[in-house]
Amino acid sequence: MRWAGIIKNDIAAGDGMNVTFFVQGCPIQCEGCHNSHIWDFDGGKEFTDETMNMIIDAIGKNGIQRNFSLMGGEPLCEENLALSYKIVSTVRSIYPTIKIYLWTGYYLKDLVKRKNPLVYQIISQCDYLIDGPYIQDKRDITLDKRGSTN
Repeated sequence: MRWAGIIKNDIAAGDGMNVTFFVQGCPIQCEGCHNSHIWDFDGGKEFTDETMNMIIDAIGKNGIQRNFSLMGGEPLCEENLALSYKIVSTVRSIYPTIKIYLWTGYYLKDLVKRKNPLVYQIISQCDYLIDGPYIQDKRDITLDKRGSTN
């Protein structure tokens, strides 16, 4: 399980202050993706208990409770499901009242068709699911929390 990066005080990913975590690897590889440098599943860093502690500590740092955003790469591809579940379930158990945002290049209807219980367990713990691939021809920077109108 690998990860690409973390933003500990992010005001762009969700409402208010957020900790934003980027998983490593993406099989979708949307044209024009601004995170194409993290598509490779072998890149990034190995996820450890220390990484999880860094996320948990960052959410409550200096007495300011932040929301949590999970993106990538692709959090809901088969290669990242176990990591995404571990992160979301741990964050939710320690911070039950924060908002959790999840970005995925898959459409919800396609995720449902997979009938994977782990996908359901991840999504059910999130407050917001921003779904669907980035489509460069439909780019719109005025949209809230997404890059294209699809």
